[in-house]
Amino acid sequence: MKWRRRLSLFLGICLLIVGLALIFNKQIQSMLIKHATQTQLQAKITKPKKTKDTSFDFKQVKSVDSTKTLKNTLNKSQGMIGKVAIPAVNLKLPIYYGISDASLYRGAGTMKPDQQMGQGNYALAGHHMRDPNVLFSPIVRTKPGEKIYLTDGTKLYTYKITKKQLISKYAVEWINDVPNEKLVTLITCDDEGVDRYAIRGTLVKKQKLTSHLSQKYF
Repeated sequence: MKWRRRLSLFLGICLLIVGLALIFNKQIQSMLIKHATQTQLQAKITKPKKTKDTSFDFKQVKSVDSTKTLKNTLNKSQGMIGKVAIPAVNLKLPIYYGISDASLYRGAGTMKPDQQMGQGNYALAGHHMRDPNVLFSPIVRTKPGEKIYLTDGTKLYTYKITKKQLISKYAVEWINDVPNEKLVTLITCDDEGVDRYAIRGTLVKKQKLTSHLSQKYF
């Protein structure tokens, strides 16, 4: 019967599509996230604005979920409040206020509500993925002495990496301010999602952000 052949063909095509989606799931996920971060980097930097989804509780952050990727990369996000770059590992990401899913599926999120670049300990969190070039995955390849660059759209802040350490997920003291020090701290999960990588840098330079410097680093 023709209808049976058509049904079999239709089911076969559906199974093929599902199979391809499963095989290439991680690649599709990485592609969507990369597109979202690169698109956002071209947007205008805005002032921090708290919303109902704003969170600063890193313990509540879940690993990247493929079922949430489409929603969090295609839906309109909150405004970017800055940018972070580490040229040595080819990292360039937008910074968002807080660490909600909408923030961490597109870039880095601030871990404290009132932190400011160039003051105290500016702490950022980001997702670590199997793709070594997506989101905060590159920070595990950083080395002491390499530079971290932050900008709020007006100033360029240059930090020199001084520490790189695997820490417990309960070591919240890493995001606290340290008296008389101007720091940046980047935190992401390890491969197993059990512990955390912490990268610490010390401020070495603050200067006006020119178009030349913006193009060079971001």
